[in-house]
Amino acid sequence: MAVERNQAYWLQKLTTLNIEGRAFIAGRYVDAAAGEQFDCHSPRDGRLLTAVQSCQQADADIAVAAAKTAFDSGVWSETSPKYRKKVMLRFADLMAQHQEELALLESLDMGKPVLEAESIDIKESIASIRWHAEAIDKVFDEVCPTSPDVLGMVTREPLGVIAAIVPWNYPLLMACWKLGPALATGNSVIVKPSEKSPLTMIRVAALATEAGLPDGVLNVLPGFGHTVGQALALHMDVEGLAFTGSTATGKRLLQFAGESNMKRAFMECGGKSPNIVFADAPNLDQLAVHVAESIFHNQGEVCTAASRLLIDASIKTDFVKKVVAAAAEMQPGDPLDDDAFMGAIVDDIQLANIQRMVAMALDEGAELRCGGEQVRADTGGYYFAPTIFDNVDNRMKIAQQEVFGPVLTVIGFDTEEEAIAIANDTIYGLAAGVWTTDLGRAHRVAKKVRAGSMWVNTWDGGDMTTPFGGFKQSGNGRDKSLHAMEKYTELKSVWINLDY
Repeated sequence: MAVERNQAYWLQKLTTLNIEGRAFIAGRYVDAAAGEQFDCHSPRDGRLLTAVQSCQQADADIAVAAAKTAFDSGVWSETSPKYRKKVMLRFADLMAQHQEELALLESLDMGKPVLEAESIDIKESIASIRWHAEAIDKVFDEVCPTSPDVLGMVTREPLGVIAAIVPWNYPLLMACWKLGPALATGNSVIVKPSEKSPLTMIRVAALATEAGLPDGVLNVLPGFGHTVGQALALHMDVEGLAFTGSTATGKRLLQFAGESNMKRAFMECGGKSPNIVFADAPNLDQLAVHVAESIFHNQGEVCTAASRLLIDASIKTDFVKKVVAAAAEMQPGDPLDDDAFMGAIVDDIQLANIQRMVAMALDEGAELRCGGEQVRADTGGYYFAPTIFDNVDNRMKIAQQEVFGPVLTVIGFDTEEEAIAIANDTIYGLAAGVWTTDLGRAHRVAKKVRAGSMWVNTWDGGDMTTPFGGFKQSGNGRDKSLHAMEKYTELKSVWINLDY
């Protein structure tokens, strides 16, 4: 008989949850060298979850040494693709066995609804590890077309030690988007999770070792602030740097890569994504719900959040009313409650940032249609109502700066050309959407909007087969797909004279 997984079910699971807060280096949990730690509170109700070790330069040095030793020994880097595939598939299986535990950790630590954490974050994290494991023996080297007396080959070799600095909004998933291809290609990896949500990555490290990943191949360094991340980015023995987070931090990391050893550096950064709705878009009632979901999902704490609604002026008034009505059904609630569409904002710092941006929009003259305020403050948690600003000018800061919260700006347009111009009028180029029944228009807009992901009559489409990343100041490089594996390998040309 199936057990009903409701709020009471998850609260019961919480009573037996074991939370680990130590760093993971060379196959075991360890305290930070300096003994410093920080408190990890749940945004759900402000409760203290655990104390987490705060790693610094000394810990980075120890972890890099362990990762480099493992890499140089060949214990992982020189094993057969078949062996790496077997270990990674076992790793994915163990994650699946601990799926509920990981989902609960993710929800408590970051604030998102637990069912969403399980069905999206944990499920897709497992899929990333499994997909890249299956891809290991399907990526071939090359033989060059040469004369009979010469053999030319192009081979792919792992970079070495990879530092992956990952964000707080999808803590485990963003880590696994990097772990999958990095491990598959034979690298050693050090993950620096955000101090806002480090718990799932810390837990998963032990599962990787249990699956058979050799000591030192995967290390996890939690830390407060930028200290340990900067130490990794500047380290001369780190050969690759993969990052997901803000554009400002991405720029600093690129500088660190250049200041140190010119390590390969790949940045997936911010966005201010346009969702373009033409008057001929199909099923406007249903579309209004999709538009609301695309900004309010995950409390708006999504780099690809559809934070700018570009709407044909001829249908703007009626359509915005429909979106406001849809938003009313997407209120935040207890992340452990099945009925909660949104959960809690990750912490008080991010909540204050959202409040600051809302106040700035009001000062700029944007028209508040709903929300704009903190809710559920009596819980001790950090919740913010779904918020919509109408009659926004794209030159306003609220239309240009990433809020990373449940805040939608509505901008009208009259022509296709104007819609494209507004869509491109931002420093970002991560994602965009267009809704229309005109096939020619769909192709034209998809071609002309400068974004790494372009969705037609949907939002957030794709799977592990499609690359993810941005244009302009949304970053460089790509996560997911076989293209991701290119980031973690070097090409080597081998030219052999057969007649010597």
